[in-house]
Amino acid sequence: MSKLRTTYDGTQHCTTLQAKYGKTVASNCPATGGKREELSPTELVGAGLVSCMLFSMGTVAQRDNLDISDTQVDTEISMTDKPDKHIGAIDLTFTMPRKFSEADRVKLERASGMCPIKHSFGPDTQISVHFNYPE
Repeated sequence: MSKLRTTYDGTQHCTTLQAKYGKTVASNCPATGGKREELSPTELVGAGLVSCMLFSMGTVAQRDNLDISDTQVDTEISMTDKPDKHIGAIDLTFTMPRKFSEADRVKLERASGMCPIKHSFGPDTQISVHFNYPE
């Protein structure tokens, strides 16, 4: 279990502390008057999803001696207001840093789908995942 403490700092700005390791992350909400100085809650959801997917891939990569370091993921998040405002779609494009065999590609791509955060979204949120490999 993960324990966090979030403090509302005013002016649509929050600071979250993960006390066990003393790590903090700040966020704000520019859509409702916050300054554009930190990641928004929506962006943090996207970053959490992508990190989880990369960690799942990393587990397979370590086991099979594959190097996925320098993998980059571009994330686009779309909001919808039907029936209520929520994340309607997340589009992820993985740019892999090197060539992999077809068998390794299948393993890595399947591993990305094993991320438990990915399975935490309901049916009203579409998640599209694309992989690009160098020629």
